Amino acid sequence: MGVGNHLLVHQNDASLYTVKAIAILDNDGERVVARYYDDTYPTTKEQKEFEKNLFNKTHRANAEIIMLEGMTCVYRSSVDLYFYVMGSFNENELVLVSVLNAFYDAVSMMLRKNVEKRSLMESLDAVMLAMDEIVDGGVILEADSSAIVQRVAMKIDDVPITEQTVAQVLQTAKDQLKWSLLK
Repeated sequence: MGVGNHLLVHQNDASLYTVKAIAILDNDGERVVARYYDDTYPTTKEQKEFEKNLFNKTHRANAEIIMLEGMTCVYRSSVDLYFYVMGSFNENELVLVSVLNAFYDAVSMMLRKNVEKRSLMESLDAVMLAMDEIVDGGVILEADSSAIVQRVAMKIDDVPITEQTVAQVLQTAKDQLKWSLLK
């Protein structure tokens, strides 16, 4: 096997499936939202155990990267939230950090820089759409936060009134009740 063939073998080792999971945990290490893109942790119970372990190792640390259970995990925190992007142990952490930053920045724009649990919960549908715009099945689709926010806004605007989220319907009902009580 010549040198040229040897290089081809290494290029084929690279995979488009770079992201194993994206998660946001709260101050207590509880899941706010998470997506797993492979079967490393096939059950919700296993995923939550991993997330608890990850949170325990990172919530007091100053680092932005950790190797845990054979995975490269990059993370950042904001007020009462922890954002995580996980890849395989040999994944380029700069690629994972670019996904993390795109996700965090998109969420920050959507929440008007108010990145904390309460406001995130109010816009959970948009945050989940942003996750889907960034990564699909472990493949990175987009790492430009403004493009992600634009796509999410277009998708939310496209939702017909009959498919309003439960949160929107409840909020409308609360608003109507509040105004009727104030009259």
